[in-house]
Amino acid sequence: MRGVFQPWISRCRAPRAEDDIMASGGFYPAPDPLSRTDVGEPKRRCNVSFPRPEIQVTKPASAAAASAVPCPSLFSDSGGLAQNLVEAYLTVRNETERRTSPLTPEDQVIQSMPDASPAKWHRAHTTWFFEQFLLGEHCQGYQPFHPDYAFLFNSYYVSAGPRHARHQRGHLTRPGADEVTAYRRHVDAAVVKFFHEAGEDALKAIAPLVEVGLNHEQQHQELMLTDILHAFAQNPIPPAYDPAWTFPASTRTGDKWVSLNEGIHTVGHTDDSFHFDNEKPAHRALVGPVKLARKLVTNAEWIAFMQDGGYTTPTLWLMDGFAAVGNEAWQAPGHWREVDGEWHIMTLAGLKPVDPSAPVCHVSYYEADAFARWSGKHLPTEMEWEVAARAGQLNDAFGIVWQWTRSAYSPYPGYRAIEGALGEYNGKFMVNQLVLRGSSLATPEGHSRITYRNFFYPHHRWQFTGLRLADYAT
Repeated sequence: MRGVFQPWISRCRAPRAEDDIMASGGFYPAPDPLSRTDVGEPKRRCNVSFPRPEIQVTKPASAAAASAVPCPSLFSDSGGLAQNLVEAYLTVRNETERRTSPLTPEDQVIQSMPDASPAKWHRAHTTWFFEQFLLGEHCQGYQPFHPDYAFLFNSYYVSAGPRHARHQRGHLTRPGADEVTAYRRHVDAAVVKFFHEAGEDALKAIAPLVEVGLNHEQQHQELMLTDILHAFAQNPIPPAYDPAWTFPASTRTGDKWVSLNEGIHTVGHTDDSFHFDNEKPAHRALVGPVKLARKLVTNAEWIAFMQDGGYTTPTLWLMDGFAAVGNEAWQAPGHWREVDGEWHIMTLAGLKPVDPSAPVCHVSYYEADAFARWSGKHLPTEMEWEVAARAGQLNDAFGIVWQWTRSAYSPYPGYRAIEGALGEYNGKFMVNQLVLRGSSLATPEGHSRITYRNFFYPHHRWQFTGLRLADYAT
């Protein structure tokens, strides 16, 4: 879930007045002073308030027809550019805190595997991004909140300096969750002040950077949920992130298969609305003939695969995949547990019985590929998925599970990474990973679009990942 911004132009988001955000009482306790007590700085009061959170942490699945609507900009036309920037910035930043609100300080420290990160680290890293690339490079006179935070909370931006090792992020008991809250408040106050005081030309120049920072934070909002779910799934007494959470309902209407005749189609992002650089250049691709499954593969279908020896039949698997089955003792999708002979799954609401009709979730590319082979079918390419989704022909293309494709994550023809540290955001990962399309139940609102290219290694399965099938039979 990575990528670099391209120009900010689109403004199709519904307007929302800054006053509505600022007057709601605030997510943080606004009367408390901000301070950098650990470095001896004088206390500073934050005049920025945030909306009070709701309990709901996910959204219903997006309708297939809605997939054809261009992804809106995070910025609205509710006022001047400064006001639009403030509104968009506070909305996204508050969503991070809303997703954090059910977690205890202890929850925010845990790192259950090297691929995951503590919630506290996600909150601090997304703050460092704005401090490093916005305030540090564009706000004259700004001083970093703490001299060590750039080392602790940089992720993989080699050009931005040295970094704490990724697999050791869970070792950081200090700074604590409250100190990270103070860090976020300090940077938020500085960013809002900068937006109000900068001139119109300066704001136009930094608007694309702000939008990539906000989309970057939205990516981490999804990772916060998948990472804490993975941690909770290791607990023998399974805790609930949100006891009221329910899995989104799936769509069961329409024919079983969607036919794509042979043709040449434009694939990739075609305009200047927000997108990551890995979605361009748009190019022509030969697609079809092929049929794509209209619906996602369900738990019932997956259980049939399991009962038929799917996890023990080596001829169904890629060699590396079957090695992963043995090394990791896979017998079922991720987060599944057998309790008294019945399969259960660890969800954001805790341990629940597996719903046979729900789309299968938490499967790796290796598992998806083996299931497709067992079914006598294939996984679609990302080009086939995009063409079918653009036509509105796929049920639940968005909002339930990311869908594995058989396409290697590689650059589109003519791709070039941008110069500077932000050029590291995406291009250097274009090897040994597979593309997923769509979005998941944890994807923040407004962060989905048809051309979005997510990518993970083939053994990864802690994300909300599933699949739909393709059939090349004529």
